[in-house]
Amino acid sequence: MRMKSIIALLVAVVFTLGMVSFTFAADVKGTVTKVEGKSLTVKDAAGKETKVECSNAGDVKVGDMVDVKDGKATKEAAKKKSSSGGY
Repeated sequence: MRMKSIIALLVAVVFTLGMVSFTFAADVKGTVTKVEGKSLTVKDAAGKETKVECSNAGDVKVGDMVDVKDGKATKEAAKKKSSSGGY
């Protein structure tokens, strides 16, 4: 019986710590890899994916470059390639 209590406590602690990291990971910059309701998954330049709550997630689609600050995603302008053709 005591073992079940310890396991339940461990599961609760792991879940709580996971939610804390989800909640406080609010400022991130990168490419949107997934949109789920009000949550965005953003991959930064180092390749790390972060899931954040976003009030305007419906305005963003997969592949957009965004800067998320204080729960609001701002789309970034795509970098344009030089069209000089090397002349």
